Amino acid sequence: MKNLKLTLGLVALATAFTSCKDENQEMAQKSVDSYEKYVDSISNVAEAEAAANWDAIQADYEKMKMDAESSVATATDKEPLQKDVDNATMKYDEYKVKVVAEKQKMDGENSKMVLYKSFFGDNYVSDDMKFAWVNKDNILSVYENFYATVEKNKDAYSREDWDEIKLAYEALDTRKNTVENEGLSSEDNRKIAGIKLKFAPMYTVNRMGSKSEENADAKK
Repeated sequence: MKNLKLTLGLVALATAFTSCKDENQEMAQKSVDSYEKYVDSISNVAEAEAAANWDAIQADYEKMKMDAESSVATATDKEPLQKDVDNATMKYDEYKVKVVAEKQKMDGENSKMVLYKSFFGDNYVSDDMKFAWVNKDNILSVYENFYATVEKNKDAYSREDWDEIKLAYEALDTRKNTVENEGLSSEDNRKIAGIKLKFAPMYTVNRMGSKSEENADAKK
């Protein structure tokens, strides 16, 4: 009788142990499946859309991956589950490279927009540097705001900023040539010429200065 009880006890213990192992394996499988589905769904999101929400996506991804890896650690048959996790991680990493590149591009464009808004005010419209919104009635004020802003912040601009400043200035000058034929007054034209005389040496000196500073910093 004692032997029977002992045998039944061992069977019950083995059954419970097996059940626990099966439960851990099942939970790990579910966690890995959820991780794979998340990566699949994210990878189908347009890169520009993902870039705009990248911080949230990355935070969710890290949590999903951590949960999957923790579950795999408790599973009985780890190898196939770990392989699934690794494949999903590789897929996400490949997608991440593309999204991060898109995000850097978007951040650069946003930074450029902020810079141009400072030059030209809230009326600035990005139109491939055609400045179609500039006319004979507002062109003087556009030049004045542009020069005043650059002069005020000249010590803070990087070499790349000065390159953007030059592009903007040359594009505005091209627009001025068109506006002159549309009835630009002689008085406004004269004032613009005065601004141009002040801008040229300011640009040359400060861009050279910013380049020298960057070279000096690179040597440190």
